[in-house]
Amino acid sequence: MSHVKMYTTQVCPYCVRAKALLKQRGVEQIEEIRIDLNPAERDAMMALTGRRTVPQIFIGDTHVGGCDDLIALDQRGGLQTLLQATV
Repeated sequence: MSHVKMYTTQVCPYCVRAKALLKQRGVEQIEEIRIDLNPAERDAMMALTGRRTVPQIFIGDTHVGGCDDLIALDQRGGLQTLLQATV
């Protein structure tokens, strides 16, 4: 299964929803980068994505986007394919 990395904050309901969907799809481990604990990580996230909102989700080397983007990808049938891609 592909590596999943997610930029999050503690109180973000969209982060919780995205993590729940990923777990439903078989993801056992998510590298969670808490930007509320380390403001420098927000700068790094913004440099990578051009966005300042959380969550920002990466599956392998692919930037999926936020929670709505993840849900849309799943509804199109692309999430499982991306998760199963060779690392």
